[in-house]
Amino acid sequence: MNWAVTTYDSPFGYVSAKGAPLVDLLDPQPGERIIDLGCGTGAFSAEIAERGAEVLGIDGSAEMIAQAAALNPGLSFAIGDAHDFTTSETFDAVASNGALHWMTADPDAVIAQVHAALRPGGRFVGELGGAGNCAELIVAMQTAWRVFGLGEPELPWYFPTPAEYATRLEEGGFTVRLLEHAERPTLMTEGPNGAADWVRVYMAHALADVPPELVEPLLGRIVDLAAPALRRESGWVADYVRLRFAAVRKPDGAAPMPVGPFADP
Repeated sequence: MNWAVTTYDSPFGYVSAKGAPLVDLLDPQPGERIIDLGCGTGAFSAEIAERGAEVLGIDGSAEMIAQAAALNPGLSFAIGDAHDFTTSETFDAVASNGALHWMTADPDAVIAQVHAALRPGGRFVGELGGAGNCAELIVAMQTAWRVFGLGEPELPWYFPTPAEYATRLEEGGFTVRLLEHAERPTLMTEGPNGAADWVRVYMAHALADVPPELVEPLLGRIVDLAAPALRRESGWVADYVRLRFAAVRKPDGAAPMPVGPFADP
């Protein structure tokens, strides 16, 4: 997915701004080696590093990695596809904030690569869009596409149910310690045309296939359709539903489970 770097942190900065609670769940320790998977412009990597851990940020976008390196001198970043990245040594944890739902080609392959990168007992902590995420926005968008006689837009996300993702983690060699699925309505800050601007940023690939003369009328219809549910006196709200989890890699054979933030007492 090709992100627009200039809009990833501003005005759509709520993607990275929600990282603080996830950092607390990860609980990075001084000296730990941690991967930030799908690091984007590096905001979450920087928060992890502030706790004293050594961070490697990985993202599939060269543009994002260049921006992350420029914004966070001293931290390590690398271009890599989450479905097949490899590491030369094992890590204590892998964390991912707001990125796993973009890794749609094969979610099980992503989990397998995370498993391979972790030491036994290593932590996998993440937050992604869960089932129902952006449902009102998606319905408004799909309805507008149909109204204008356009083919169904291809959605670039994977929003699993808690049961589905827990099963994937368990079958991928992890023990799930925590799994939360909760609504998180989030105020958009980009202005009065929130739904239209959301589509411009997150569905740019679909808009590119729309005849130029239909783009503005299409976006206007999306605004009309989404406004009753998502426009408030304080501004537009994105109907986010987040899935947050913490899991540990199961020990190999008879290897003892190392002590750590999610180890058994």
